[in-house]
Amino acid sequence: QVQLVESGGGLVQAGGSLRLSCAASGRAFSNYAMGWFRQAPGKEREFVGGINWGGGNVYYADLVKGRFTISRVNAKNTVYLQMNSLKPDDTAVYYCAAGRTVGWSPNEYNYWGQGTQVTVSS
Repeated sequence: QVQLVESGGGLVQAGGSLRLSCAASGRAFSNYAMGWFRQAPGKEREFVGGINWGGGNVYYADLVKGRFTISRVNAKNTVYLQMNSLKPDDTAVYYCAAGRTVGWSPNEYNYWGQGTQVTVSS
């Protein structure tokens, strides 16, 4: 079992920045690829980006490429999502997830955090 807890969400104006953290406990964090997803009201959960177990490969959805950065510190059992140039369309609940490989589908992940709300005002 892996337990994941997100933090760092909040209210920010358009153009601003936030950094989300996802702290893991339980089984060896470094064994897992990590993904970030988001879900806006009335919409499906969508892939934001992911990072492989070692941090050498990072993937982003086109909607966030160039604005968001994913990193991880295995010694701290933590993965980060740095979000810059935020837009109102980025408003959603953001989730981190752990799985064997980075995948675009939520079904490819075994463990999920509870989510953290990000609201971007115009």
